[in-house]
Amino acid sequence: MRFDNRDTPAVTIVDVARAAGVAPSTVSYVLSGKRSISEETRRQVEQSVRKLGYHPHAGARALASSRTKVLALVVPLRADLNMAVMMQFVSSVVTAARAHDHDLLLLTKDEGPQGLRRVTSSAIADALIVMDVEAADPRVPVLRALERPVVLIGAPDSITPMGLTCVDLDFTAAGACCVGHLADLGHRSIALVGPSPAVYKRGTSFAGRFLRGFTDAAGARGVRATSHPCAPGYDATRACLDELFAEDPQITGLIVHNEAVLPAVLAELHRRGRRVPEDISLIAVCPDAMADNQPVSLTTVAIPATELGEMAVEMTIRQLKQKTPSAPETRLLSPRLTQRHSTAPRKP
Repeated sequence: MRFDNRDTPAVTIVDVARAAGVAPSTVSYVLSGKRSISEETRRQVEQSVRKLGYHPHAGARALASSRTKVLALVVPLRADLNMAVMMQFVSSVVTAARAHDHDLLLLTKDEGPQGLRRVTSSAIADALIVMDVEAADPRVPVLRALERPVVLIGAPDSITPMGLTCVDLDFTAAGACCVGHLADLGHRSIALVGPSPAVYKRGTSFAGRFLRGFTDAAGARGVRATSHPCAPGYDATRACLDELFAEDPQITGLIVHNEAVLPAVLAELHRRGRRVPEDISLIAVCPDAMADNQPVSLTTVAIPATELGEMAVEMTIRQLKQKTPSAPETRLLSPRLTQRHSTAPRKP
Protein backbone atom coordinates (compact mmCIF):
# COMPACT_ATOMS: atom_id res chain seq x y z
CA MET A 1 0.00 0.00 0.00
CA ARG A 2 1.18 3.53 -0.72
CA PHE A 3 0.37 6.61 1.34
CA ASP A 4 0.98 10.15 0.09
CA ASN A 5 1.97 13.00 2.37
CA ARG A 6 0.17 15.90 0.71
CA ASP A 7 2.25 18.46 2.62
CA THR A 8 5.49 17.21 1.03
CA PRO A 9 5.97 17.46 -2.76
CA ALA A 10 6.86 14.14 -4.36
CA VAL A 11 10.49 13.74 -5.38
CA THR A 12 10.82 13.55 -9.18
CA ILE A 13 13.47 12.24 -11.51
CA VAL A 14 14.36 15.88 -12.28
CA ASP A 15 15.15 16.47 -8.59
CA VAL A 16 17.45 13.43 -8.58
CA ALA A 17 19.18 14.61 -11.78
CA ARG A 18 19.71 18.10 -10.37
CA ALA A 19 21.18 16.74 -7.12
CA ALA A 20 23.50 14.38 -9.02
CA GLY A 21 24.52 16.99 -11.58
CA VAL A 22 23.38 14.91 -14.55
CA ALA A 23 20.59 14.92 -17.12
CA PRO A 24 17.23 13.28 -16.25
CA SER A 25 17.79 10.79 -19.06
CA THR A 26 21.01 9.67 -17.34
CA VAL A 27 19.07 8.96 -14.15
CA SER A 28 16.59 6.95 -16.18
CA TYR A 29 19.39 4.91 -17.76
CA VAL A 30 20.94 4.18 -14.36
CA LEU A 31 17.62 3.03 -12.93
CA SER A 32 16.61 0.92 -15.92
CA GLY A 33 20.05 -0.44 -16.79
CA LYS A 34 19.31 0.09 -20.50
CA ARG A 35 22.61 1.84 -21.24
CA SER A 36 26.14 1.56 -19.96
CA ILE A 37 26.92 4.35 -17.49
CA SER A 38 30.27 5.09 -15.89
CA GLU A 39 30.76 3.81 -12.38
CA GLU A 40 31.30 7.31 -10.98
CA THR A 41 28.10 8.65 -12.55
CA ARG A 42 26.14 5.63 -11.41
CA ARG A 43 27.40 6.14 -7.86
CA GLN A 44 26.39 9.81 -7.89
CA VAL A 45 22.89 8.99 -9.11
CA GLU A 46 22.39 6.17 -6.60
CA GLN A 47 23.53 8.41 -3.74
CA SER A 48 21.02 11.08 -4.81
CA VAL A 49 18.25 8.49 -5.06
CA ARG A 50 18.91 7.29 -1.52
CA LYS A 51 19.34 10.80 -0.10
CA LEU A 52 16.11 12.12 -1.61
CA GLY A 53 14.14 8.92 -1.09
CA TYR A 54 13.10 8.75 -4.73
CA HIS A 55 10.77 5.92 -5.85
CA PRO A 56 10.04 5.47 -9.57
CA HIS A 57 6.34 5.80 -10.33
CA ALA A 58 4.77 2.48 -11.30
CA GLY A 59 3.15 4.03 -14.38
CA ALA A 60 6.43 5.48 -15.59
CA ARG A 61 8.18 2.17 -15.07
CA ALA A 62 5.49 0.43 -17.05
CA LEU A 63 5.88 2.83 -19.99
CA ALA A 64 9.62 2.33 -19.99
CA SER A 65 9.66 -1.45 -19.71
CA SER A 66 6.17 -2.63 -20.77
CA ARG A 67 5.95 -4.06 -17.26
CA THR A 68 4.08 -2.69 -14.27
CA LYS A 69 6.40 -4.34 -11.71
CA VAL A 70 3.19 -5.29 -9.88
CA LEU A 71 2.04 -8.76 -8.81
CA ALA A 72 -1.63 -9.35 -8.09
CA LEU A 73 -2.51 -11.57 -5.12
CA VAL A 74 -6.03 -12.95 -5.49
CA VAL A 75 -7.44 -13.93 -2.10
CA PRO A 76 -11.22 -13.61 -1.71
CA LEU A 77 -12.03 -12.65 1.87
CA ARG A 78 -14.82 -14.86 3.16
CA ALA A 79 -16.41 -15.22 6.58
CA ASP A 80 -15.05 -18.76 7.00
CA LEU A 81 -11.40 -17.78 6.47
CA ASN A 82 -9.04 -17.36 9.41
CA MET A 83 -7.78 -13.82 8.88
CA ALA A 84 -4.78 -14.18 11.20
CA VAL A 85 -3.42 -17.07 9.15
CA MET A 86 -4.40 -15.48 5.83
CA MET A 87 -2.50 -12.31 6.70
CA GLN A 88 0.63 -14.39 7.32
CA PHE A 89 0.40 -15.49 3.69
CA VAL A 90 -0.22 -11.93 2.51
CA SER A 91 2.68 -10.56 4.54
CA SER A 92 5.00 -13.22 3.18
CA VAL A 93 4.04 -12.47 -0.43
CA VAL A 94 4.42 -8.71 0.12
CA THR A 95 7.88 -9.12 1.63
CA ALA A 96 9.08 -11.48 -1.09
CA ALA A 97 7.70 -9.26 -3.85
CA ARG A 98 9.47 -6.21 -2.48
CA ALA A 99 12.72 -8.17 -2.36
CA HIS A 100 12.31 -8.54 -6.14
CA ASP A 101 11.44 -4.83 -6.56
CA HIS A 102 7.77 -5.56 -7.21
CA ASP A 103 4.69 -4.05 -5.61
CA LEU A 104 1.63 -6.07 -4.64
CA LEU A 105 -1.97 -5.52 -5.66
CA LEU A 106 -4.32 -7.27 -3.21
CA LEU A 107 -7.61 -8.44 -4.75
CA THR A 108 -10.06 -9.49 -2.05
CA LYS A 109 -13.46 -9.37 -3.74
CA ASP A 110 -15.01 -12.75 -4.52
CA GLU A 111 -15.59 -12.16 -8.24
CA GLY A 112 -14.63 -15.57 -9.61
CA PRO A 113 -13.56 -15.89 -13.26
CA GLN A 114 -15.10 -12.53 -14.18
CA GLY A 115 -12.85 -10.70 -11.73
CA LEU A 116 -9.76 -12.35 -13.20
CA ARG A 117 -10.78 -11.22 -16.69
CA ARG A 118 -11.23 -7.66 -15.43
CA VAL A 119 -7.78 -7.55 -13.86
CA THR A 120 -5.94 -9.03 -16.81
CA SER A 121 -7.74 -6.91 -19.40
CA SER A 122 -6.66 -3.75 -17.56
CA ALA A 123 -2.98 -4.77 -17.60
CA ILE A 124 -2.47 -3.50 -14.05
CA ALA A 125 -0.37 -6.48 -12.99
CA ASP A 126 2.35 -8.55 -14.65
CA ALA A 127 1.36 -11.84 -12.99
CA LEU A 128 -1.19 -13.39 -10.67
CA ILE A 129 -0.80 -15.40 -7.49
CA VAL A 130 -4.09 -17.08 -6.58
CA MET A 131 -5.13 -18.42 -3.17
CA ASP A 132 -8.19 -20.22 -1.72
CA VAL A 133 -8.07 -22.80 -4.49
CA GLU A 134 -10.95 -25.24 -4.94
CA ALA A 135 -10.66 -28.87 -6.00
CA ALA A 136 -12.66 -28.13 -9.16
CA ASP A 137 -11.88 -24.43 -9.30
CA PRO A 138 -14.04 -22.56 -11.87
CA ARG A 139 -11.28 -20.01 -12.36
CA VAL A 140 -8.85 -22.56 -13.81
CA PRO A 141 -9.98 -22.28 -17.47
CA VAL A 142 -9.57 -18.50 -17.34
CA LEU A 143 -6.19 -18.75 -15.64
CA ARG A 144 -4.94 -21.20 -18.26
CA ALA A 145 -5.91 -18.79 -21.05
CA LEU A 146 -4.08 -15.79 -19.61
CA GLU A 147 -1.02 -14.60 -21.47
CA ARG A 148 0.89 -13.92 -18.27
CA PRO A 149 2.38 -15.96 -15.41
CA VAL A 150 0.00 -17.55 -12.90
CA VAL A 151 0.96 -19.37 -9.70
CA LEU A 152 -1.53 -21.04 -7.36
CA ILE A 153 -1.02 -21.34 -3.61
CA GLY A 154 -3.14 -24.47 -3.44
CA ALA A 155 -3.65 -27.47 -5.69
CA PRO A 156 -6.83 -28.30 -7.62
CA ASP A 157 -7.53 -31.92 -8.43
CA SER A 158 -5.64 -33.15 -11.52
CA ILE A 159 -3.46 -30.02 -11.51
CA THR A 160 -0.83 -31.35 -13.95
CA PRO A 161 -3.10 -31.75 -16.98
CA MET A 162 -4.43 -28.25 -16.35
CA GLY A 163 -1.07 -26.73 -17.17
CA LEU A 164 -0.77 -24.44 -14.14
CA THR A 165 2.05 -23.98 -11.67
CA CYS A 166 1.19 -24.43 -8.02
CA VAL A 167 2.76 -24.73 -4.58
CA ASP A 168 1.13 -25.97 -1.40
CA LEU A 169 1.51 -28.08 1.71
CA ASP A 170 0.86 -31.75 1.01
CA PHE A 171 -2.36 -31.82 3.02
CA THR A 172 -3.06 -35.48 2.23
CA ALA A 173 0.27 -36.42 3.78
CA ALA A 174 -0.42 -34.00 6.66
CA GLY A 175 -3.66 -35.81 7.54
CA ALA A 176 -1.85 -39.15 7.47
CA CYS A 177 1.01 -37.74 9.53
CA CYS A 178 -1.35 -36.68 12.34
CA VAL A 179 -3.01 -40.09 12.43
CA GLY A 180 0.34 -41.85 12.41
CA HIS A 181 1.64 -39.80 15.35
CA LEU A 182 -1.40 -40.60 17.51
CA ALA A 183 -1.40 -44.26 16.47
CA ASP A 184 2.29 -44.56 17.39
CA LEU A 185 1.40 -43.24 20.85
CA GLY A 186 -1.14 -46.05 21.25
CA HIS A 187 -4.35 -44.12 20.56
CA ARG A 188 -6.94 -46.36 18.96
CA SER A 189 -9.87 -43.95 18.75
CA ILE A 190 -9.33 -40.49 17.28
CA ALA A 191 -11.41 -37.61 15.92
CA LEU A 192 -10.97 -34.70 13.53
CA VAL A 193 -12.36 -31.22 14.15
CA GLY A 194 -12.46 -29.98 10.57
CA PRO A 195 -12.89 -26.57 8.93
CA SER A 196 -16.24 -24.83 8.65
CA PRO A 197 -19.00 -26.65 6.72
CA ALA A 198 -18.88 -23.82 4.16
CA VAL A 199 -15.25 -24.71 3.38
CA TYR A 200 -16.18 -28.31 2.57
CA LYS A 201 -19.30 -27.25 0.65
CA ARG A 202 -17.24 -24.89 -1.50
CA GLY A 203 -14.88 -27.73 -2.32
CA THR A 204 -11.78 -26.00 -1.00
CA SER A 205 -8.88 -28.20 -1.98
CA PHE A 206 -6.88 -28.34 1.25
CA ALA A 207 -9.85 -29.42 3.38
CA GLY A 208 -10.77 -32.35 1.17
CA ARG A 209 -7.18 -33.51 0.79
CA PHE A 210 -6.56 -33.44 4.54
CA LEU A 211 -9.76 -35.38 5.26
CA ARG A 212 -8.80 -37.97 2.66
CA GLY A 213 -5.35 -38.43 4.23
CA PHE A 214 -6.90 -38.68 7.70
CA THR A 215 -9.47 -41.28 6.66
CA ASP A 216 -7.13 -43.43 4.60
CA ALA A 217 -4.41 -43.47 7.27
CA ALA A 218 -6.90 -44.38 10.02
CA GLY A 219 -8.09 -47.33 7.96
CA ALA A 220 -4.54 -48.45 7.24
CA ARG A 221 -3.56 -48.27 10.93
CA GLY A 222 -6.73 -49.94 12.23
CA VAL A 223 -7.72 -46.83 14.19
CA ARG A 224 -11.35 -45.86 14.83
CA ALA A 225 -11.83 -42.40 13.34
CA THR A 226 -14.63 -39.88 13.19
CA SER A 227 -14.73 -36.33 11.87
CA HIS A 228 -17.04 -33.31 11.89
CA PRO A 229 -16.78 -29.83 10.38
CA CYS A 230 -16.87 -27.00 12.87
CA ALA A 231 -18.32 -23.56 12.22
CA PRO A 232 -16.76 -20.50 13.91
CA GLY A 233 -17.87 -19.62 17.42
CA TYR A 234 -17.91 -21.17 20.87
CA ASP A 235 -21.44 -22.58 20.60
CA ALA A 236 -20.60 -24.29 17.30
CA THR A 237 -17.41 -25.71 18.83
CA ARG A 238 -19.29 -27.11 21.80
CA ALA A 239 -21.87 -28.69 19.49
CA CYS A 240 -19.11 -30.21 17.33
CA LEU A 241 -17.45 -31.83 20.36
CA ASP A 242 -20.85 -33.06 21.58
CA GLU A 243 -21.34 -34.86 18.27
CA LEU A 244 -17.84 -36.34 18.24
CA PHE A 245 -18.01 -37.73 21.79
CA ALA A 246 -21.57 -38.95 21.30
CA GLU A 247 -20.43 -40.87 18.24
CA ASP A 248 -17.41 -42.34 20.06
CA PRO A 249 -17.09 -41.77 23.84
CA GLN A 250 -13.68 -43.52 23.82
CA ILE A 251 -11.88 -40.81 21.85
CA THR A 252 -8.37 -40.19 23.27
CA GLY A 253 -6.82 -38.41 20.30
CA LEU A 254 -8.04 -35.18 18.70
CA ILE A 255 -6.83 -33.42 15.56
CA VAL A 256 -7.91 -29.79 15.09
CA HIS A 257 -7.68 -28.65 11.47
CA ASN A 258 -9.38 -25.34 12.16
CA GLU A 259 -7.23 -22.57 13.65
CA ALA A 260 -10.21 -20.30 14.34
CA VAL A 261 -11.80 -22.66 16.88
CA LEU A 262 -8.59 -23.94 18.49
CA PRO A 263 -8.85 -21.78 21.66
CA ALA A 264 -12.52 -22.73 22.03
CA VAL A 265 -11.70 -26.44 21.69
CA LEU A 266 -9.12 -26.21 24.47
CA ALA A 267 -11.46 -24.22 26.70
CA GLU A 268 -14.33 -26.65 26.14
CA LEU A 269 -12.16 -29.70 26.86
CA HIS A 270 -11.11 -28.05 30.14
CA ARG A 271 -14.75 -27.33 31.01
CA ARG A 272 -15.59 -30.99 30.43
CA GLY A 273 -12.76 -32.10 32.72
CA ARG A 274 -10.73 -33.67 29.91
CA ARG A 275 -7.09 -32.86 30.54
CA VAL A 276 -4.58 -32.36 27.71
CA PRO A 277 -2.60 -34.56 27.28
CA GLU A 278 -3.42 -36.80 30.29
CA ASP A 279 -6.94 -37.65 29.09
CA ILE A 280 -6.83 -36.63 25.46
CA SER A 281 -3.91 -35.91 23.14
CA LEU A 282 -4.36 -33.01 20.72
CA ILE A 283 -2.62 -32.07 17.48
CA ALA A 284 -3.24 -28.69 15.87
CA VAL A 285 -2.75 -27.97 12.17
CA CYS A 286 -1.69 -24.34 12.33
CA PRO A 287 1.29 -22.00 12.05
CA ASP A 288 3.93 -22.78 14.66
CA ALA A 289 3.51 -19.27 16.11
CA MET A 290 0.12 -20.32 17.52
CA ALA A 291 1.52 -23.37 19.31
CA ASP A 292 2.96 -21.62 22.36
CA ASN A 293 0.13 -19.10 22.81
CA GLN A 294 -2.23 -21.68 24.34
CA PRO A 295 -2.68 -23.03 27.89
CA VAL A 296 -0.51 -26.00 26.88
CA SER A 297 2.13 -25.86 24.15
CA LEU A 298 0.68 -27.72 21.22
CA THR A 299 1.98 -30.51 19.06
CA THR A 300 1.52 -29.14 15.55
CA VAL A 301 1.70 -29.90 11.90
CA ALA A 302 2.84 -26.51 10.72
CA ILE A 303 1.15 -24.49 8.00
CA PRO A 304 4.28 -22.97 6.40
CA ALA A 305 2.68 -19.68 5.34
CA THR A 306 5.97 -17.80 5.06
CA GLU A 307 7.69 -20.49 3.03
CA LEU A 308 4.73 -20.97 0.69
CA GLY A 309 4.41 -17.24 0.06
CA GLU A 310 8.10 -16.87 -0.70
CA MET A 311 8.09 -19.88 -3.03
CA ALA A 312 5.05 -18.60 -4.90
CA VAL A 313 6.76 -15.27 -5.56
CA GLU A 314 10.02 -16.96 -6.60
CA MET A 315 8.13 -19.15 -9.09
CA THR A 316 6.29 -16.11 -10.44
CA ILE A 317 9.44 -14.03 -10.91
CA ARG A 318 11.14 -16.95 -12.61
CA GLN A 319 8.30 -17.13 -15.13
CA LEU A 320 8.47 -13.38 -15.73
CA LYS A 321 12.18 -13.58 -16.54
CA GLN A 322 11.81 -16.42 -19.04
CA LYS A 323 11.33 -15.42 -22.68
CA THR A 324 9.30 -18.53 -23.49
CA PRO A 325 6.61 -20.17 -21.31
CA SER A 326 8.00 -22.79 -18.96
CA ALA A 327 6.51 -26.19 -18.21
CA PRO A 328 4.01 -26.13 -15.32
CA GLU A 329 5.47 -27.06 -11.95
CA THR A 330 3.80 -28.58 -8.90
CA ARG A 331 5.54 -28.43 -5.53
CA LEU A 332 3.91 -29.98 -2.46
CA LEU A 333 5.84 -29.42 0.75
CA SER A 334 6.14 -32.41 3.07
CA PRO A 335 4.38 -31.90 6.42
CA ARG A 336 6.50 -31.13 9.47
CA LEU A 337 5.15 -32.41 12.81
CA THR A 338 6.63 -30.92 15.97
CA GLN A 339 5.80 -32.75 19.20
CA ARG A 340 5.29 -30.52 22.20
CA HIS A 341 3.26 -31.00 25.39
CA SER A 342 -0.25 -31.70 24.04
CA THR A 343 0.34 -35.31 22.95
CA ALA A 344 1.39 -38.26 25.09
CA PRO A 345 1.13 -42.06 25.11
CA ARG A 346 -2.39 -43.35 25.70
CA LYS A 347 -3.04 -44.52 29.22
CA PRO A 348 -3.78 -48.25 29.58
